[in-house]
Amino acid sequence: MNHRVAFTDVRQVEVRPAEMPTPGPGEMLVRTTRTAISTGTELTMLMSDFPEGSRWDAITSYPCYPGYSHVGEVVEVGAEVEGWQVGDRVASGGGHAAWITLQPGQAHRIPDEVDDEVATLWMLGRIAFNGVRRAQLHMGESVVVFGLGIIGQFVVQLARLDGARPVIGVDLSPMRREFAEVGGVDLVLDGAAEDLAEQVSVATKGRMADCVFEVTGVAALIPREMDLLHRQGRIVILSSPRGKTEFDFHDYVNSPSHTIIGAHNGSHPPVATPYNPWTPHRNTELLFDLIAAGEVKIDHIITNRYPWQDAPAAYEMLMADRGRAGAVILDWSA
Repeated sequence: MNHRVAFTDVRQVEVRPAEMPTPGPGEMLVRTTRTAISTGTELTMLMSDFPEGSRWDAITSYPCYPGYSHVGEVVEVGAEVEGWQVGDRVASGGGHAAWITLQPGQAHRIPDEVDDEVATLWMLGRIAFNGVRRAQLHMGESVVVFGLGIIGQFVVQLARLDGARPVIGVDLSPMRREFAEVGGVDLVLDGAAEDLAEQVSVATKGRMADCVFEVTGVAALIPREMDLLHRQGRIVILSSPRGKTEFDFHDYVNSPSHTIIGAHNGSHPPVATPYNPWTPHRNTELLFDLIAAGEVKIDHIITNRYPWQDAPAAYEMLMADRGRAGAVILDWSA
């Protein structure tokens, strides 16, 4: 029998029986082994934590079936499917469900060196990849990352691989700051510190930040983050901030000539060109290669594992205090 996680109303989570999918021509049947909870997107929708009339409001209705960071094993291959066989391990954007069907174009092959738990974080890593690419970092540029959740942990490591120096992580959570230190960040700062600007100035030899990444989702923080930029610096909005941000465009954009860059996952190029080959598939492939080679380290941020039957308890824990958890994995293997 199939089961899937459902948000039945605000702050209400159930695991519901679901129809067993059958692969048609051009599809594969996949048995889920692990899924990762996206604490930003999923809790925003579950807790209805957004303004009325916003885009969040437009895309959220109940019941809804969350999840988009999925790992499983191919158990059946439909007609017209090429390049995949029974037993292959696959990462996809599937939801929190025991069984799903996929088309080959929706599937990403997982290297043998990457285990299922780490592989579940692939989508959040790909989002970070796209943000770092859109930032167009240059070797030696200074970077400040606000928000050291899962995406922020990927950003600090990818920015360093891109040659940024120093890379500075900022978060309220001591645990997340420790995660970033393990990941190789140059400096971590407490987001509650009143002298953030002074500390960034010292770390950058008085030059301030070339690029700031907003990964907190807290709209009101953005002006404070922009205060750390030097003239003609840039800020990458990698989170999906909830609510409105108020600032004076003359003081924060025109006069300092700052650049604001949106970096939603949907801004990936849909097809490769000689000018931009970094499609979702290409970024995912490279992400897995870097993890397999040990150049991106992310297993240490996995803090909580729940059997799929206990999914409601996982969301209750996160709603109570998401800051006490790193990555949260649902185990569908049994």
